[in-house]
Amino acid sequence: MRNNQSLEDYLEAILMLKNENGSVRSIDIAHALGFSKPSVSVAMKSLREKGYATVDEVGHISLTDTGLMIANKVYERHEILTKLLMHIGVDEETAKEDSCKIEHDLSEETFEKLKAFLKNSKLI
Repeated sequence: MRNNQSLEDYLEAILMLKNENGSVRSIDIAHALGFSKPSVSVAMKSLREKGYATVDEVGHISLTDTGLMIANKVYERHEILTKLLMHIGVDEETAKEDSCKIEHDLSEETFEKLKAFLKNSKLI
């Protein structure tokens, strides 16, 4: 894996797939992210080595507590940013794509202010 954004994208994808399907395999991640199976295998090795994910004997992927914490944080950012962008008139598909780009680079301070704004506006 080349950077934190890639790592975060994988963790978020595993979380979302687990929530949708109940279990996750490498092929599911490859389909969801549009990557090749070998690329996912390399990434999964990195996630396992970093202690963010485990793979059982039949190939089901699970997040460790640390991996789940990171995935939940990224997913929350994605959801909040998507809602904000849609609130200002951005169509849903574009909002989702743009929030995926923004979620990795936004400072914690700015994110918390946006989240507070949305809560105070009763939008979340």
